Amino acid sequence: MASFGRIHGRTNHDLVQHLKNAHIIKSDRVYQAMISVDRGKYTHPNHAYIDTPQGIGYGATISAPHMHAHALELLEDKLHSGAKALDVGSGSGYLTACMAKMLGQDGLVVGIEHIPELQAIATENIQHDNPELLRSGRIELIVGDGRLGYPKRAPYDAIHVGAAAKEIPQELIQQLAPGGRLIIPVGRECADQTLIQLDKTMNGQVQQKSLMGVVFVPLTDKERQYRS
Repeated sequence: MASFGRIHGRTNHDLVQHLKNAHIIKSDRVYQAMISVDRGKYTHPNHAYIDTPQGIGYGATISAPHMHAHALELLEDKLHSGAKALDVGSGSGYLTACMAKMLGQDGLVVGIEHIPELQAIATENIQHDNPELLRSGRIELIVGDGRLGYPKRAPYDAIHVGAAAKEIPQELIQQLAPGGRLIIPVGRECADQTLIQLDKTMNGQVQQKSLMGVVFVPLTDKERQYRS
């Protein structure tokens, strides 16, 4: 497998094709979603097609493309037509848009971000890249504390958290639909973190497993993130 950071291309298509060739992208649905959402519209265009995380301001980052691919692959069977998803820490809007593409015409993804400036940036980015996702109501971008989820649209078939929590917020577990899946990095800042997959069975039981070691910015409050 190619080393992360060495995967890059001159265009979004090149980058996504390299991720597929490296067997990071496995499903055609994930491939098509990432092809149709141009990463260059969601981060600095000079570095958009390199497989590394990048700062997007306000103490936030956009994850490396291989981590976005992993997340979409892990949630792929939950991101089916007509389903609902929650993207916690939606940042510049990239993964939110990819999830919306996978959910189809009748799906809904809520992107929640506690920095109003980032929510505005995400709105502008999606408007420039895939404006129909906003116009049709397939994406709803909310300013709020993602640790509390967004109960107004719950329950969710898929929940993705893009920052590391010290422990899994109970509110997110409660808002996960029976049969749904939550992907979240867990661990302290500047310490070992683990990507966790949590599944809720149809009778409401919770099953959890550790997937891989990761490094994410902390899932924190707005004031602390502004100071980062």
